[in-house]
Amino acid sequence: MQDYKQLKTRLFRYCLNAIQQRIDTAQEAIDAATAAANEETKSSAGDKYETTRAMMHLEREKNEVQLAKALQLKQEMLAIGPDKVCEKGEAGGLVVTDQGVYYLAGGIGKIQLEESLYYSIALDAPIGALLKGKTPGDEFSFQGKTFRIELIY
Repeated sequence: MQDYKQLKTRLFRYCLNAIQQRIDTAQEAIDAATAAANEETKSSAGDKYETTRAMMHLEREKNEVQLAKALQLKQEMLAIGPDKVCEKGEAGGLVVTDQGVYYLAGGIGKIQLEESLYYSIALDAPIGALLKGKTPGDEFSFQGKTFRIELIY
């Protein structure tokens, strides 16, 4: 039998690393947009200057939203932690089905660990919503397939 505690810890670390990469990327983009806007010198063509500054401002705002989402997701992950043992489909649960293994902790997506494929999904994602509240033995349908929950950890 697989060590689900160890698997959940590995998935948790993978997800945290992926979230941290999102945070770093968004912060770098914010810094670059801010620097570009500040370095743009006012030329005789004032419209070009204003247009460039406006574009950099929009880029910065877009990345600030992404940064805020990533920081929120990180806080949610840290609040759950890898040690939470679940008996039903809920935040932090590791749901083993006959069609795959789902970690209900943020929308990271496919995770390849060694030879196995896992899915980190948010509870508000389509399949996450179907898993919410389910217990071992329950079945649900998704994209024309029937899934049977074998275990939740």
